[in-house]
Amino acid sequence: MITGASSGIGLAIAQRLAAAGYDLAICARRQDRLTEVAGMLRQEGIEVLSQGVDLRDEAHILSFFAAVKARWGGLDVLINNAGLGYKETLMGGSTESWREMLEVNVLALCICTREAVSLMTPSNAGHIVHVSSMSGHRVPAIAGIYSATKFAVRSLGETLRRELRVANSNIRITAVSPGIVETEFAEKYHQSAEKAKATYSQFPVLQADDIANAVAYALSQPAHVEVNDILVRPTQQAS
Repeated sequence: MITGASSGIGLAIAQRLAAAGYDLAICARRQDRLTEVAGMLRQEGIEVLSQGVDLRDEAHILSFFAAVKARWGGLDVLINNAGLGYKETLMGGSTESWREMLEVNVLALCICTREAVSLMTPSNAGHIVHVSSMSGHRVPAIAGIYSATKFAVRSLGETLRRELRVANSNIRITAVSPGIVETEFAEKYHQSAEKAKATYSQFPVLQADDIANAVAYALSQPAHVEVNDILVRPTQQAS
């Protein structure tokens, strides 16, 4: 299962896993784009379940997990990829923007994780991957709320790891924290195509495939190896 699979990092991960032979359950808000992506992925000869999901709505999430359970009976891998950021300050930011970041980046991730563990528990195996951010490892200027959501993701990954150990579970947890990646993120964050272009042209930045490679590396490890944290920056990124 991959959330936010209609573009960017989520799409790159979906393509990489489809090529590896995984059957995929993909979701995103943009149903038209998702339908197009599903058709492309099926050309790899795999099964694809696609569903439009607004991750701010728990009922949407639960419906998607129910569809996965009905189709396959369980789940092997969850990629918590969906996320967003707005350039909103703590002193003067929009409550709605804060709420959306918290609902998508944190609460939806928690709900998806809980439901995935439920589907993985009968087989006592599985792998959950959080696509986080370098903003969960340092606080960038003017992005404190977004950064706070990614610090939460970092904490939640370790929380889950410890809970799984107490439960004597073989489910594994990985967080992949990218630096600057050329996706649609910067345009939405800055609300400006020009500022996004400037962000991505300052030096060679990461591409979505670079993050898909990191995810594939973590998933490819033998069952006794759990890769918990992968930090990936462009070589020239300072922080």
